[in-house]
Amino acid sequence: MSKTIKALCALGFVVTVSACGGDKAPDDEYIVVDPAPISVEPSYTGKYK
Repeated sequence: MSKTIKALCALGFVVTVSACGGDKAPDDEYIVVDPAPISVEPSYTGKYK
């Protein structure tokens, strides 16, 4: 192969490696929010109370 073709292949390889092997994006931080407490069910106090 000619030197030009070898140079283009090498350049393509370098571009591919730099595109795929770059710095990874930082992982997103996951924030867990405590849910609101569940209210207590009213107790039975009789039929009409």
